[in-house]
Amino acid sequence: SLLQEMSLSYLPGTASLLEELDKKLMVLLRDGRTLIGYLRSVDQFANLVLHQTIERIHVGQSYGDIPRGVFVVRGENVVLLGEIDQEKTEPGALGLVEVSLEEILEKQAVQQQEKEETDRIRAKAFKERGLTYSAEATYEDMY
Repeated sequence: SLLQEMSLSYLPGTASLLEELDKKLMVLLRDGRTLIGYLRSVDQFANLVLHQTIERIHVGQSYGDIPRGVFVVRGENVVLLGEIDQEKTEPGALGLVEVSLEEILEKQAVQQQEKEETDRIRAKAFKERGLTYSAEATYEDMY
């Protein structure tokens, strides 16, 4: 029956990642970094080994890639993981413009400074109203 076929093809927990071996994946880490690479290995803790990995940095409609090679990711640092469909995720088709590594790192630094300034202003406004504001809302807080 169909139910038996489905239950045989279903792998619980991190074993389901075995189906993703040798596929190109995008991995979002808890610290906000985005990695793109081929999944070569996975263990029971969802630790990953990515091959031909790049770290992609997005700022607005611009992006830059940092080649990282073989990359080992501790499972607890993975927020999101998914297979990349090459036809649907071509950066040019999505309206993204590739810029040099130096340019994207500079844009990222400017974006970070703007965020920190916004957080300072927000924290001051909260304090004036007798409230506390924590700007450290990272992916860790989602758990």
